[in-house]
Amino acid sequence: MSDPSYLHSLNTEQKAAVLQTEGPVMIIAGAGSGKTRVLTYRIAHLIHTGVDAFNILSLTFTNKAAKEMRQRIETVVGSEARNIWMGTFHSVFAKILRIEAEKIGYPTNFTIYDSDDSKSLIRSIVKEMNLDDKVYKANYVLSRISNAKNNLIQAHVYQKQSELIAYDETTGRGKIYEIYSEYAKRCFKAGAMDFDDLLFKTNVLFRDHPQALLNYQNKFKYILVDEYQD
Repeated sequence: MSDPSYLHSLNTEQKAAVLQTEGPVMIIAGAGSGKTRVLTYRIAHLIHTGVDAFNILSLTFTNKAAKEMRQRIETVVGSEARNIWMGTFHSVFAKILRIEAEKIGYPTNFTIYDSDDSKSLIRSIVKEMNLDDKVYKANYVLSRISNAKNNLIQAHVYQKQSELIAYDETTGRGKIYEIYSEYAKRCFKAGAMDFDDLLFKTNVLFRDHPQALLNYQNKFKYILVDEYQD
């Protein structure tokens, strides 16, 4: 049987990566060498060989890249490509949270705060705490909260981290943990998540609800990540 037509444009190494459908595969190559094209055709090949598109998760660096990739796959396998779970980490995790939010106490129609919303809330908290807004600038406070979330540190844990508290005190901002705590409480009360929460709360969901984690592990038989280094 001859190879599918989408394989004809690939070189030997690219073709090998596309055809290697089982087990972990990492593609390391320079810019413009066709890594994204390989990932695109690998997904198309999975579907072509009988894998249900619903069982494929593809994570991209931008939503634009996801849209373009889906369109390319659709030219190969047709409308089945629309059933792939594909997007950025944030958009895919937001989709998961819309389904599972009630497990962690949020409504499924939770609001997503952008950076302006977050900074506005922080300014209100700083003002109510009678802190100097020139010291506790919203941008700085938000960056500290964001850094904590990216390291999976919840508000109630932050205040127990001696290194974090010591650093804040040396910069003259020893109340960061209190602001973080109040910020988290108000977001929760408002049924809102900020951009970092889309990743952070998904981790909380899977950590505290192992059955939910198992459900998605069983669902996604194939996980592909574009621009993995980013």
